[in-house]
Amino acid sequence: MSTPVSLLLTCLFMFTLALPQTAAGQEAALDILPIRPFNFDISFNQRTFAPQARVIAAQVGITALRYGPLEMRTVYQYYSHHTPTFVTDQHSLFLNPRWNNFIDVLDFPRTRPINRIIRHVLFGPLEERAVPYVGTLIGGTLPGRSDASPGYLYGGQVGVRFPVARGFSVDMGLQYTRFEIDFKGKSDLSQQWLFTIGVRL
Repeated sequence: MSTPVSLLLTCLFMFTLALPQTAAGQEAALDILPIRPFNFDISFNQRTFAPQARVIAAQVGITALRYGPLEMRTVYQYYSHHTPTFVTDQHSLFLNPRWNNFIDVLDFPRTRPINRIIRHVLFGPLEERAVPYVGTLIGGTLPGRSDASPGYLYGGQVGVRFPVARGFSVDMGLQYTRFEIDFKGKSDLSQQWLFTIGVRL
């Protein structure tokens, strides 16, 4: 197993241990295909290889299950960059485990909880409706190690979701990924920053 994958699995394990102890005593039920399972996002990204340009990509995902503040999503992302000299089309499929309302682990001291202060500063009048989250990404891309061979993808994200109505919410996030991609016959590891904004239905 490669070092990046081992590191990511270790981080996931530590992420699980970091959950608040009270979560184990709460009535958390496994929810398969919960409310607002589908998401549609437009992403604006900057990458370091293949090619180095700011472009727009689209992604669609589904929340397969939710357990308390944790949820597991599966996301497909399509990226396309066409110029007179080259064409780059990339397909990515990855798992996206998320920890919702992660800042609520800072629910202390009793008189003025840190998480309430953070919510007020970041979200103002929407602090009661905001659902901040952190997540990890792990999956693959095509093209990857060659034009016809997939490559690996991993990364992380932080964002916030605002429920607007039952069955509808707005989602904004910042995502960082590293992945293999083949470009003009050469395979390399690219880094990518994405700002995503979309809806969940």
